[in-house]
Amino acid sequence: MSNTLTLPRSVEWNETYITLLDQQKLPLETVFIELKTLSDVWDSITSLKVRGAPAIGITAAFGLALAAQNYEVTSIQEFKDRLQKDRDYLASSRPTAVNLFWALDRMVRSISKAISVNEAKTTLTHEAIRIQVEDEAVCRQIGEYALSLFKNKDKVLTICNAGSIATARYGTALAPFHLAKERNIELQVFASETRPVLQGSRLTAWELKQSGVDVTLITDNMAAHTIAAKGINAVIVGADRITANGDTANKIGTYGLALLAKAFNIPFYVAAPISTFDVSLQSGREIPIEERHEDEVTHLNGQRIAPEGIKVFNPAFDVTPNELITAIITEQGILYNGTYTKSIEKLFNG
Repeated sequence: MSNTLTLPRSVEWNETYITLLDQQKLPLETVFIELKTLSDVWDSITSLKVRGAPAIGITAAFGLALAAQNYEVTSIQEFKDRLQKDRDYLASSRPTAVNLFWALDRMVRSISKAISVNEAKTTLTHEAIRIQVEDEAVCRQIGEYALSLFKNKDKVLTICNAGSIATARYGTALAPFHLAKERNIELQVFASETRPVLQGSRLTAWELKQSGVDVTLITDNMAAHTIAAKGINAVIVGADRITANGDTANKIGTYGLALLAKAFNIPFYVAAPISTFDVSLQSGREIPIEERHEDEVTHLNGQRIAPEGIKVFNPAFDVTPNELITAIITEQGILYNGTYTKSIEKLFNG
């Protein structure tokens, strides 16, 4: 039996509420919370109780379905207007991860031909469930393609958490590690702690340990030394938005790892579903970068670790230029450096 199956689902639909794994509590506590209102869903996204682009999209989709169950309207047009308003509210929760907007817009489109309120409510619930089911299949396929790029005994570096709890199941960048464990392929993973919110140490290290994967935790500023001292063979990361030319926004610190991979002449891989691509943007310069509260930098576990009044710059993401990316791994195959613009266009236009 697969060790992966012991991992908890980060998001579950329960008809009248959403069950959510509170990722803020990990790794010390495994706590599930119930989201019963649209504001609960909005808060869970902004406060990082749910994080990871696919999981955010799934939660937002369920959030719209949940809110719609309580619309007391008789006109289908009034229903659609209300849904659009709630879509815009949830879209304001975080600006960078494109899966959020992709899922919300897909939900709105799903009822474009609905002729009754009851039909619209049922359709929304089914569409949200479909988004989650599809994501699990997508992540497994990404894992299959990614695993083909690694050899037994490889040592791989990653950052943040692009794992099972950031998606429906398996994850993106972590999917090959879970699959390798199922198949007795030995991969040694080095997880960067990911300051300032520590998703690498709190979530990736916890998740891979749960799955029985050989994982070693390092601090972010140990990456260069670790690549040299431990003989890292590759870097693999997730993505929050990929533009038409292959430029990729991901958790802050990713760009630095890409530069290190180039310096050490090792491959740098991005693993992401097609839903993470935003072909309306031509390059990474157009991606909005979320800046978060200064407390994330000035405090640790509620304790101040920096001087009062110090100025803080706290971008949550950075953008890795396409020329530093060896390959982008999707559920529809692997795209290679030098062909991104054409191959991404082909993904969307056939």
